[in-house]
Amino acid sequence: MRPKRKKKANAVDILRRRHFATKEAKAELEEARAGADIARRIYQLRTEAGLTQGELAKLVGTSRPVISRLENDDYEGHSLSMLRRIADALDKRVEIRFVSKARTVQPA
Repeated sequence: MRPKRKKKANAVDILRRRHFATKEAKAELEEARAGADIARRIYQLRTEAGLTQGELAKLVGTSRPVISRLENDDYEGHSLSMLRRIADALDKRVEIRFVSKARTVQPA
């Protein structure tokens, strides 16, 4: 009888264990996801309104590069006051929700 082979882990499992095993890594990932969600939502709202970055910037009272940064997934400086200014310019309002941390964090 042949000895049983140890099951090999796939690449996703290996990366998950290496990079997302600690609470700190999970928190960083969740923060990055939140920032990326905000950036994508700003982009989506702007494009649905048919506005360029420059046009939205003018409505908000800022510059086009600021809007560009806000729409960047890596940007970490979203402020509530700026989000409110964008929402006002697009005839929207900002809603903040608190949800359970029990959700499993999985790498993108």
